[in-house]
Amino acid sequence: MKAQRQAKILELVRERIIETQEELAAALRTAGFDVTQATVSRDIKELGLIKIPGVNNTSYYAAPDEPLVRRGGEDRLKRLVRLSLTDINASENLIIIKTPPGEAQGMASAIDQAHWPEIIGTVAGDDTILIIVKPKEATPQVMQRFLELARG
Repeated sequence: MKAQRQAKILELVRERIIETQEELAAALRTAGFDVTQATVSRDIKELGLIKIPGVNNTSYYAAPDEPLVRRGGEDRLKRLVRLSLTDINASENLIIIKTPPGEAQGMASAIDQAHWPEIIGTVAGDDTILIIVKPKEATPQVMQRFLELARG
C-alpha cells in the first residue's frame, strides 16, 4: 500500500502543481488513499520531494530528479525576468542582475535550467545574481536576450 501511495504521490506532483501537504492529501484521498497529513509528511520526506519556486511567492512540490526545464523552461525564465528583473549590468564576461529581495535564487535556478550555451553558471544571493558568460564576446548578446525577455 505504501509503495502504491508513494507512486501516486510522484504521479500527482508530476502532473499538477501541488503547493501544500493538505492539497496533496486531498488529491490522494480523491484517488482512493486513506491518508493523514502526518503520513503525507513522512512520504514527502522519504521520496525526497523538493519545493520549487512558483509565481507570486508560491512554491510547489516536485520530484528531486525532475528537471525544472520540463516545468516551464524558457517560459518560466521569461515570466521571472519580466516580474523580477530590476537592474542589469555587465563587465567583461560577468553579468549582474538585481531583483527584489528573496527572488534572486528562483531566477538563477530558471537561468541555469534554460541551458543557454553562453552561460557557464550563476551564483545567487538574496537580491543579486552573478552570471558568468563564456566567451566574453557573447556578453552583449546575453544581455540583449535578458532585456528582450524583460520587455515581454
